[in-house]
Amino acid sequence: MQLGTRWAAGAEPPARLSPEFVAQIRAVEADLPPDEEGIARWTLTWLEGRPVAELDTGVIVEVDHAGRVTVRHDDEDEFG
Repeated sequence: MQLGTRWAAGAEPPARLSPEFVAQIRAVEADLPPDEEGIARWTLTWLEGRPVAELDTGVIVEVDHAGRVTVRHDDEDEFG
């Protein structure tokens, strides 16, 4: 795993993320309560060369083994 960066929800994500990945991040942010925007923070890591962004609220946006951008919550079984 390689650590990437952190940024506040609503701020510009790192430029090296694909447009599809950024679109999913924006969709998650659109569902945040107004008091979370700018306070909740994303943490970007790279796992096997694929981006994984986790919001402080536990929402995870990642690229799966097939190259699809997926959204899940950290309490969901990632293998189920």
